Amino acid sequence: MISSSHPAISTFHDYVKDRGILSSSNPGSTFTWTCNTAMSSFVIVFLILSMLLNTGVGVNFTDVFESSWAPDHIAVVGDQVTLSLDSASGCGFESKFKYLFGKASAQIKLVEGDSAGTVIAFYMSSEGANHDELDFEFLGNVSGEPYLVQTNVYVNGTGDREQRHGLWFDPTVDFHTYSFFWNHHSIIFSVDDIPIRVFKNKEKKGVPYPKNQGMGIYGSLWNADDWATQGGRVKTNWSHSPFVTTFRSFEIDACDLSGEDTIAAGAKCGKLAQFLWDKPAKKRLEKSKKRQFKMVQNKYLVYDYCKDTARFTQMPRECLY
Repeated sequence: MISSSHPAISTFHDYVKDRGILSSSNPGSTFTWTCNTAMSSFVIVFLILSMLLNTGVGVNFTDVFESSWAPDHIAVVGDQVTLSLDSASGCGFESKFKYLFGKASAQIKLVEGDSAGTVIAFYMSSEGANHDELDFEFLGNVSGEPYLVQTNVYVNGTGDREQRHGLWFDPTVDFHTYSFFWNHHSIIFSVDDIPIRVFKNKEKKGVPYPKNQGMGIYGSLWNADDWATQGGRVKTNWSHSPFVTTFRSFEIDACDLSGEDTIAAGAKCGKLAQFLWDKPAKKRLEKSKKRQFKMVQNKYLVYDYCKDTARFTQMPRECLY
């Protein structure tokens, strides 16, 4: 949001420069989608090998990610990327690699002020009609009203597994960490290392579970005022654009599938207990995390598809166990 205290700011570039997000020495260069040529080949090789060996590392944005649409609405400095939405376009980025199991996280600062109608997405997804997908979607609201965080799980192209949570802080004031933890046993969505959702593997009960398709990591900011805020009743106020969100401090500790076919991927990433995230201790939440999870479910869960009897004449199978 452009506040009255910044009357001279009229463009996304001016906004991020004013907030200190971009360097003033050569701000135009931050819009160029090129690798950092100053980085030595040794460091690049080290980064790639670290991911192949599944060592959790912070990443330089352009080494691992690239623009997926509207690069002119994206500004990059080091590991930090700022996305902008105006009446012309939103924007998004995607990872250059696919991953099967592991952990991925980012720190995100959400749109300030009136964000009604906007959606910020941080998600993992494979490709095709029968894709798997894990979503964080941050649903904007009018000034003074809280953000809602919607999570969803798609398996083989089928979603409709939404949960919505409030947050115990203002996500527009500072950065907070949002993460996916995905192994053979469960998928855990966490905020600042506090689990807010657990999707368990219930294949033995006939419930499909994502385990075969490598997923990329994505981020986007877009207009969804047909549904995002109060069911679409509140529309995006374009006089408050550009709407701006910033991602930083990406960490990826996952099995990299780059260049692997399906059989090789299964051999590389599918063996139980081969990696840290599949060790016996990771089969379930530890006691302290269980307490945190229960607290969040009791105090901050505002919608659960498993309890929506008006929506489903027959409840999804995973909700029955």
